[in-house]
Amino acid sequence: MKQTKLVRITDIKRDAALLEEAGQIIRDGGLVVFPTETVYGIGANGLDADACRSIYTAKGRPSDNPLILTVPGRDAVRQAAASVSPTAELLMKTFWPGPLTIIFPRQPQVPDAATGGLDTVALRCPDHAVCRAFLKAAGVPVAGPSANLSTRPSPTTAEEVMHDMDGRVDMVIDGGPCKIGVESTIVECNDHGGVTILRPGGVTAEMLHTVVPYVRMDTHLVTGQGTPKAPGMKYRHYAPAAPMIVAVGSVEAVMAELKQLYEEARRDGKTVGFLVSQEVGACLPDAHRYVWGHHGDAEALARQLYTGLLSFDTDKVDLILAEGIDSEGLGAAVMNRMKKSAGGNVRFV
Repeated sequence: MKQTKLVRITDIKRDAALLEEAGQIIRDGGLVVFPTETVYGIGANGLDADACRSIYTAKGRPSDNPLILTVPGRDAVRQAAASVSPTAELLMKTFWPGPLTIIFPRQPQVPDAATGGLDTVALRCPDHAVCRAFLKAAGVPVAGPSANLSTRPSPTTAEEVMHDMDGRVDMVIDGGPCKIGVESTIVECNDHGGVTILRPGGVTAEMLHTVVPYVRMDTHLVTGQGTPKAPGMKYRHYAPAAPMIVAVGSVEAVMAELKQLYEEARRDGKTVGFLVSQEVGACLPDAHRYVWGHHGDAEALARQLYTGLLSFDTDKVDLILAEGIDSEGLGAAVMNRMKKSAGGNVRFV
């Protein structure tokens, strides 16, 4: 077991020595958890096959699930990408730094351990100053999947990271809570300047439509069929310990559905947790409750989703009854995660 060092970084200049220490750990083949605007990532040298394999070990992650490599800026892309299309250039110029991951043809030095055996590599530049300072200190593309045990909800605070990763990594950089709360959008650039969304996230389809002529959803996202090509698509993800049912609809309809499900669960002797908005939660029975914000507020639910799910692991509930939102804008990313967390048990009421 590793001795995990937890460091809090709030001032990049003042804490430069800690950032250089973190960068040296990466260059030496170690593991550093770092903050981003989406979720915390577990970092390793993305050009070192053994280091990348150590991520799979720490997470208990299948080795054919590709990793995303993070870079501090557009100038570092050529360290991992063999070529950059005009569409990719436009996307980087518009959305980087930010929650957009772009698929590129990979350089020969990028190992199979980073790509899941694919001939492409996924790259992004996070919109988090501490993160980018850490990446500059590392000097190499840093593989950075979410810093949680495989299948569990992703962490959005250093405290949540330590719950899963203490003793599994060399260092955890605490950069405060993540401001978005769900992972990045992953896109593949197509012919004629369009893109295919492989995973919805912080950059919405509507935002992409403003700069490219067409935006498609990957077949696997739409139908669940076909070969998934990005992280978070192939295996069970984002799941709390307890089973979950999600209801989507008006305040009144969701309230009625969750009340009925609660009564059924109570008759079976189950302890119930609610993950709901203020409006729905105000009229539900007294129970374990995590209130994420106002009804229909996708940004609030995105920020609070994983923390809320993890809270029910602590509360030890038998069933989670959750309120979802419409799949518009950021709601598409939120509902993608909620559907996976609930094993597909989503009810539109």
